[in-house]
Amino acid sequence: MPRPVNLIRPLLVLATLVAVVAAVSGCGTSTADTTRGRVLFVQKCGVCHTLAQAGTTAQMGPNLDDAFAAARVVGETGATVEGIVKAQVEFPRPSNSDPAVSMPADIVSGQDLEDVAAYVGLYAGVPGAAPPKAPGGQGAQVFASNGCGGCHVLAAAGSGGAIGPNLDEVLPGQSAAMVKESIVDPNTHIAKGYPANVMPQNFSTIIKPSEIEQLVEYLLDSTSKGKSGGGSKSKGG
Repeated sequence: MPRPVNLIRPLLVLATLVAVVAAVSGCGTSTADTTRGRVLFVQKCGVCHTLAQAGTTAQMGPNLDDAFAAARVVGETGATVEGIVKAQVEFPRPSNSDPAVSMPADIVSGQDLEDVAAYVGLYAGVPGAAPPKAPGGQGAQVFASNGCGGCHVLAAAGSGGAIGPNLDEVLPGQSAAMVKESIVDPNTHIAKGYPANVMPQNFSTIIKPSEIEQLVEYLLDSTSKGKSGGGSKSKGG
């Protein structure tokens, strides 16, 4: 576990950057997709950072709600936060080999950075921010909170992502064990026409085991023809 000072220093850096970037706080992007930014944040940033709206609770890096709360209180806008995030991703401070205090440079870049920065700028430090509520039970909430709909079509969730396969087409006939494996070890069986390493490899660490079970059950129930053999169902939290 990093010492408290190792977590405080990045917060102090961010607090200093608020004042530096305030002068250019009107320079946000108008082409960013914050829905896509949320998906990317959960996948790339949520393993280190807490952000209430993303549903992430990792503590390797600073809690972004805490880091930007003071800026919100004094009236700084989302554009200011967005600018700070871009600067910190491109040129992390401090910069050293200790992952407990230093973020890797360019963990996202290009349009991905635009989308993530705009998303964080919209929600970080905003009182009451929380993951979007999804109808359909606990598994549906896991699907929504982890941004699955940003990559997959699933009629039950009303999602239309095209990065990964259409779940209504590929899941019928699969067992619970097969569906779970595709979540926790996605390169084991890759849908035809899709390359390896597109789906995040870290869902087994960022999603609780009980929530993975809920997600599997939801996917099987939603696609109706999935077989339940080989896995367990969970109604609990």
